[in-house]
Amino acid sequence: MKTADKTIFICQECGYESTKWLGKCPDCDKWNSFIEERKFAESKTRTNITNFSSPAKKIDEISEIQTTKNRYKTLINEFDNLLSGGIVDGQLILIGGEPGIGKSTLLLQIAGNLSKQYTCLYVSGEESLEQLKMRAQRLKIDKGNLFLASETLLSEIISKVNEIKPKFLFIDSIQTMYRDDIASAPGSVSQVRETTAELLSISKSLPVSTFICGHVTKEGTLAGPRLLEHIVDTVLYFSAEQHHSYRILRCFKNRFGATNEVGIFEMQETGLKEVKNPSEIFIGEKPKNVSGSVITCIIEGNRPILLEVQALVASTPIPVPRRQFSGFEYNRASIIIAVLEKRLGLRLSNQDIFVNIVGGIKTKEPSCDLAVACSIASATMNFVIPANFGIIGEVGLTGEIRAVTHISQRLTELEKLGFEKCLIPKHNVKGIDEKLKIKIVPVETVFEAINAIKV
Repeated sequence: MKTADKTIFICQECGYESTKWLGKCPDCDKWNSFIEERKFAESKTRTNITNFSSPAKKIDEISEIQTTKNRYKTLINEFDNLLSGGIVDGQLILIGGEPGIGKSTLLLQIAGNLSKQYTCLYVSGEESLEQLKMRAQRLKIDKGNLFLASETLLSEIISKVNEIKPKFLFIDSIQTMYRDDIASAPGSVSQVRETTAELLSISKSLPVSTFICGHVTKEGTLAGPRLLEHIVDTVLYFSAEQHHSYRILRCFKNRFGATNEVGIFEMQETGLKEVKNPSEIFIGEKPKNVSGSVITCIIEGNRPILLEVQALVASTPIPVPRRQFSGFEYNRASIIIAVLEKRLGLRLSNQDIFVNIVGGIKTKEPSCDLAVACSIASATMNFVIPANFGIIGEVGLTGEIRAVTHISQRLTELEKLGFEKCLIPKHNVKGIDEKLKIKIVPVETVFEAINAIKV
C-alpha cells in the first residue's frame, strides 16, 4: 500500500538530502544548490529493472582478453586516441559540454561509423525521429545498421535494447530520461542517479557499450550529482571558446586507458572534422616583424601542440593599470610581471598589459612562463623575436629558468614545423634526443633569455 509522500530537498551538486531548504550544502559547500523533490516512502524498496551479477572466480580462472584486440574503432582517430585505442566491450562513456558545442553531432557521427559493421541504437529524448533523420542527412549518414528512437522512459528503452540487441547504445541526453517508479521529475538528482546506474547495469550484463550525453551547469560542471562521474567508466568534456570553430574534447576519467588526453575537432557544416595537426592551425597566422609575439610548445595528454603567445604593453594615465590575460592563468601572469620588474628592472607599474594565447586555447602549463615573459619584454622594449625561434621554460621567483617535462617531444614538434632555434632551460640539455637537428640555446635566467632573443 502506498504511504503518504514527503517533501525533501536535495543538493543538485552532490546529492545530499535534507528535510528543509538550506542556503549552503553542508557536504559540498555549494550555495543555492537545493531543489525540492517529492519522495514516496515505498521508493526505498524499489528493485532494479535489470540484474547485473557474476559468480566469484579465482583470478587465474578468468579467461584472458587482449585489450588491444578487444577495442572497437570509431574511424575517428582523434576520438579513438582519446580512449587509448578504441571502445571497450560494456564501456559506459559520459560526454558533457555546453549547449550547441557538438555533443549530439559527435555521438551521431560515431553511431553512423560504427553502424557500418555493428548494430547501433540511438535514443533521443530531445528530438523526434524526423528531426534525427534531418540531422543524420546533414552529416551524410544514410546507410548502416543504425536504429533511431525518440523515447524518455527507461523501461521502454530497455525493451528496445532487448528487442534490437545493439552492440552500441547512445543516450541523448541523460537529463531527459526517467524511471516511472520514481516520483521526481526528469533531470532531478534521483532520476539522473538511478537511470545512470540502470544503464551501467545494462552495459555490463549484456554487454553493450553505451554513450551518455550530459548537460552542464552555468559554472561549466556536469549537471546532476558528482556521483554520476563515479558511476561511469569514462568522462569526456567538450570545451571551446566563443566565436571559435575549434572544439577540444578532454578525457578526465578512463578506467581502460590514460587520462588527460585531448582530441581536437573543427565544427563544419557536415559535422565535426578531426584536426590532425593542430600546431599548424594555432601558429598559421603568426604576424611577421611585430614585437610581442612568440611561439611555445605545450603538452596536452601525450601530444605536443605549438601555440602563439601575444603580448601588448601600453602606457596608461589611470592610477591602476589594466591586467588582462586570455588563455593564461591570471595569478601566474602576475608573478611573471613581478619577476620582470624586480630582476630585469622593467617599469611596468604604469603600463596596461594584455596577454593572449591565440586560438582560444587555455593552458595552465608552467612551461609557457618563459614565452609569456619574453613576449611582455618584447612588447615593452619594442624588439622583434625571430620567427624561427621557439621558447620553452618555467620561470621561478628569483628569475631562474626551471626544467620542464617531455622536452624531446616539444623540440621534435618545433623541428617538424620548420623552427631552427629553441630557447630551453639549461637543466633540460641532458634529456634531449641526439637525433634532433634544431639548434638549442640553453639559458639559466630570464635576463639571459631576453639577451639571447634580442636581434
